[in-house]
Amino acid sequence: MRALVQVADDVFVATSRTMSTTSTVVVRDGHALLIDPAWQPDELADLAATLVDRGWAVAAGFATHAHHDHLLWHPGFGDAPRFASARTAQAVADERAALVAELGDFPPDLVDLMGRVTPTGFVPGESLPPGLDVELVVHDAHVPGHTALWLPQPRVLVVGDMLSDLEIPLPFDPDDLPAYLAGLDTLAPYVARADVVIPGHGTPTRDPMTRLDADRRYLAAVLADHAPSDPRLGSPEMAAAHRRIVTMTTRRARLRSRLTPLEP
Repeated sequence: MRALVQVADDVFVATSRTMSTTSTVVVRDGHALLIDPAWQPDELADLAATLVDRGWAVAAGFATHAHHDHLLWHPGFGDAPRFASARTAQAVADERAALVAELGDFPPDLVDLMGRVTPTGFVPGESLPPGLDVELVVHDAHVPGHTALWLPQPRVLVVGDMLSDLEIPLPFDPDDLPAYLAGLDTLAPYVARADVVIPGHGTPTRDPMTRLDADRRYLAAVLADHAPSDPRLGSPEMAAAHRRIVTMTTRRARLRSRLTPLEP
């Protein structure tokens, strides 16, 4: 069975062997909200079996954003409605072929289920576990239409691909770093109230403000053309991502300088 770690009242997280991708399960009275189930086919099957073994029925699913590893599903989760922000749902429709290609050698039934989401600005009450309140926090950091889920009763914020202990901030090229900073500002009041933050990759934390501060310090250094001191850059993947972000920032700065009128 897939291991589930309880991180707060009614909130459980399973972590994939691939990119430490998290699946979040929020349970009330045997009904579950399933957020970003991931990643490998056997892990999805194990998660479905774990939910059945615990007597938990999936009431709804939610995809935080339009990347292939956050749009997955398994027949064992049932035919519960699956939701996403309007921009996420549109991106899935527009980019489905490219998203499917990212899956690689995936079983056809799981490929077909990927990204079958309904656009919404809120999760309907009838699709939620009894008594569960969820607020959707939509912004354009990482990708347009990225959505965090705020669970006020357990004071948990599920943030998708943000606020990770493993990943630096990853803005969506060609979007610029100010868009990412605006997304962090949108999340900040929720981070301040949260007891637990669950990133899409990495480890849930009970020290949410430290994660927010780390991302802001990293972005401030990049924008100031300084070398960030960030342990996450010890990963080859994140070092490569950092080089891309620096290149993107430099390119935009040069473009702005060409467009700025000269002083008379």
